[in-house]
Amino acid sequence: MAISYDYDGRTVLVTGGTKGIGAGIASAFLSAGADVVVCARREPERPPAAGGRTAWFVRADVRDPHQVDGLIDAVAERHGRLDVVVNNAGGSPYVPAADASPGFHTKVIELNLTAPLHVAQRAHRLMREQEGGGAIVMIGSVSGVRPSPGTAAYGAAKAGLRHLAACLAAEWAPRVRVNTVVVGLADSGAADEHYGGARTLAEVGATVPAGRLATPADVAAACLFLGTPEASYITGSTLTVDGGGERPAWSHLVAEGAAREAARSTSPP
Repeated sequence: MAISYDYDGRTVLVTGGTKGIGAGIASAFLSAGADVVVCARREPERPPAAGGRTAWFVRADVRDPHQVDGLIDAVAERHGRLDVVVNNAGGSPYVPAADASPGFHTKVIELNLTAPLHVAQRAHRLMREQEGGGAIVMIGSVSGVRPSPGTAAYGAAKAGLRHLAACLAAEWAPRVRVNTVVVGLADSGAADEHYGGARTLAEVGATVPAGRLATPADVAAACLFLGTPEASYITGSTLTVDGGGERPAWSHLVAEGAAREAARSTSPP
């Protein structure tokens, strides 16, 4: 049975909400009845739409604090309140740490750590004054909880994002709750390219205990829950959405042991 949430009369901002996981999150909140605002550096051909509702797009580069101010001001002017922020904008191309320039590392950390701080800080000023406060969800990554070769700065930034969320939660409680959703291996719509093709994507999905990659809907479900009154006592926490994680190194030993046991049980005495 599907879980239904009622976001009627509530305003939600999803950064990087025009494609991939961000668009999936925006669509889920739209279906739940929310007024959804999405932002990105480039305007999409069509903003996310679901449940007979369409997200309002605001062009903004969240790495620029002045543009963040303009974004939150625009939300306040149009809707009068901001109930949930999902800090989803982020990412990094694959570049070995030894080959990346200092400027590259700086930009990756700005996007994945500093920008969410600016958005959260500016949103907090609005949320703390409104009835009911608000909730902020940081979209983290398993790259921040285990080694992330090829995306070292990204992994370090995502590790910092979890700690940032815990710090903000402690400072801003009880008016504003701050949590992190750590996303595992995911099919965000560009996964074919990221993982090297559809066949490789399926092979990677098979390494997850759940037997598949995460979908935008999986991530959206976690965000929907964390924004509800039912999650009012959850702040400073991390909700991991990874299908059981990447298959542990010892799993093949378990499989081999089971195969040997099955062979013994079927062998004639």
